[in-house]
Amino acid sequence: MAEQTNIRAFFTPDFSNMGDNLVQKTKGDRVIWAIVILLTLASLLLVYSSTGSLAYRMSKSTESYLFKQFAFIILGLMLIYFAHRINYTLYSRVALILFLISIPLLMYTLLFGVQLNSGSRWIKLPVINMTFQTSDLAKLALFMYMSRQLSKKQQVIKDFKKGFLPIIIPVALICLLIAPANLSTAILIAGTSFMLMFIGRVSTKHILLTIGIALIPIVFLIAVAVSTYDKQTGETKKLPSIMAAGRIPTWISRIQTFIFSKKDDDSEKSYQINQAKIAIANGGWLGKGPGNSQARNFLPHSYSDFIYAIIIEEYGLVGAAAMILIYLLFLYRCIRIYKKCPYAFGAFLALALSFTLVIQAIANMGVNVNLFPNTGVTLPLVSMGGSSFLFTCLSIGIILSVSRNVEQQEGKEALKTVRQVATVEAAS
Repeated sequence: MAEQTNIRAFFTPDFSNMGDNLVQKTKGDRVIWAIVILLTLASLLLVYSSTGSLAYRMSKSTESYLFKQFAFIILGLMLIYFAHRINYTLYSRVALILFLISIPLLMYTLLFGVQLNSGSRWIKLPVINMTFQTSDLAKLALFMYMSRQLSKKQQVIKDFKKGFLPIIIPVALICLLIAPANLSTAILIAGTSFMLMFIGRVSTKHILLTIGIALIPIVFLIAVAVSTYDKQTGETKKLPSIMAAGRIPTWISRIQTFIFSKKDDDSEKSYQINQAKIAIANGGWLGKGPGNSQARNFLPHSYSDFIYAIIIEEYGLVGAAAMILIYLLFLYRCIRIYKKCPYAFGAFLALALSFTLVIQAIANMGVNVNLFPNTGVTLPLVSMGGSSFLFTCLSIGIILSVSRNVEQQEGKEALKTVRQVATVEAAS
């Protein structure tokens, strides 16, 4: 009888303590964990609310997109958990490998990637039939590699050849490979990289010189957009053949729409902006309430690029301000991790990944309220899930990995202090 009981116990696993063990193994900044849970819950509500028109076009139910988002959230949370359990020093070891892998992937995407709006941004994974944005991998690999280089070259960081060139060349390479298909992402990566270099004690003279060189094509693009705009017809004049290649006409069109759009402009180019403005105007202070958005039926990509406009319409300016404060709180907690981390690589890595997520969020919000031209970037952890959502979760998991190791170091120091005090008291 005893043997039967033991066999039954062997084949019947005890799940009673599994939840407690999982909680005990979950370390890192508790506030960041709370922010992740809060944003993913908001994402469920907003994606369910904003996918009505998409479901109609695709002949699907809104519940199918809700369950799909829920699956992405579960997968993303698992990714955060496993990434935060890995010692962050391992990311330093694989940084160069990931960086070298990302370069041919970006080249392949430019040549053979899935076409969307005249731009190659994605490659299709053959087994799971899912599109994968290679710029997300390249961005993560670049910041890992930059953090490694900044931490290793602090002794020669002011030197142009030994300190600056080994850092700026990878940044320029990744940005140049991403820009032809996704200029906005390339600009965001460059901006984050310059901020990280400034904090990493790279010579300000070298940074400003590089920014000046990088601004030349952007200023030229703006000048072409302004000079080729016909104010009478609201159309773009014929572009020179060299400016009509690739996505350059799309960039020029977006700049023109941003600069010359008016309140009474009802052209097709201004349609997204006008619908976003209508959503914001309908929101008021407290909004129309969850699920009561009207602009979701007219606003293209209300579940991704323009989800912040839906937030304002349904939750008002109060909800919009709360969303901004959540991302700023996330940045503040990551800066605390940066200050507490005893090792340069972990500090730079946490700061770089937090910068890129918060800058992306600010860019998305700015586009929705017409502060910036349309960029096509999503709102991290809130927009409908995809490869970008999973890479965001991976980035947060890496940040929490640094935070977990900081907590372990603080715990060891506290224990060491207690032992020293106990030894002194025992001796006295």
